[in-house]
Amino acid sequence: MAKHKGKQQGGDAFESYYAQIYQGRWIALKEALLVDRKPVAFSDALKQTYYLDEASIIAAKLLGVQEGDCVLDMCAAPGGKSLVLASSLKTSGTLVANDRSATRRGRLKLVLKGHLCDDVYSRITVTGHDATRWSLYEQNTYDRILLDAPCSSERHVLSDPKALAVWTAARPKHLAIQQFAMLASALEAAKVGGCILYSTCSINPMENEMVIDKLFDKRDGRFVIEPVADPFSESRRHGSIILPDTASGRGPLYFCLIRRTA
Repeated sequence: MAKHKGKQQGGDAFESYYAQIYQGRWIALKEALLVDRKPVAFSDALKQTYYLDEASIIAAKLLGVQEGDCVLDMCAAPGGKSLVLASSLKTSGTLVANDRSATRRGRLKLVLKGHLCDDVYSRITVTGHDATRWSLYEQNTYDRILLDAPCSSERHVLSDPKALAVWTAARPKHLAIQQFAMLASALEAAKVGGCILYSTCSINPMENEMVIDKLFDKRDGRFVIEPVADPFSESRRHGSIILPDTASGRGPLYFCLIRRTA
C-alpha cells in the first residue's frame, strides 16, 4: 500500500489516499458509498422487526452461533448484530453484549429489551468494559466472539463535512493499533476450538487484512483462518469484504473468521 503523509488533512487528502488504494475503481466505489443504504428487515425469533444493513446480518450469521453457546459481542452497540446472534441461541446459551460508551450502551439496552422475548433477554448481560483489556479478566471462556471493531467508517466520513474536514491518514493508523489490541484480547478470551469473527465497516486494508497479518506476526500457531464467504463478498488475502459498488449497495463490511487452536 502506498505511503501517505500524516499531516495532510481534509477532503483532498482523503480522496488522494483512497484513490491510491483503489485506483480506477475509486470513483465508482466513492459514488456507491455516498448513496443512502436501504436497511433490510430482520425478524428471526424477535418480538418486532429490526432494520439493518444486509451485510451486517450476513457477517453475524457467519459466526455460526449455536444453541447453548457462550457468546461475546465485544463492541455491540447499537445492537443489530447482537439481535442476530441472540436469535440463534434459542432456548439455551448466553450472550454478553459489551460497549464501552455509556450513551451507546443505553441505546443497546433499549434495542435488546424492545426486540427480544423475555426468555432470551434474561440470558443477556450488557457490560461496559474496555475490549482491549478483556483477556486480563477472562480467558478461554467463549464459544463464539464477534468483534465488530470501531473503524474509519469511510461512508460516514464522506457524508459528514465536519468529519471529512479533519480527516488525516493518521486516523486509520491509530485505529489499526486499537483493532489489533481488541483482536488479540478476543483470541485469549475464546475457548480453544472457539471462533472469532473480526469485522469492520472500513474499506481500508490497514484496518482489515493487515490487522490479521499482525495477528499472524504476533500469535502465529495459535489460530487458523476458516474459509467463509457469501455471494456478495470479494476475497482478500485474509477474509472477505462486501463493497457497495458491486454488492448492490450492501456494506461496506469486511469479515474474517478465526478459530483458536491453541
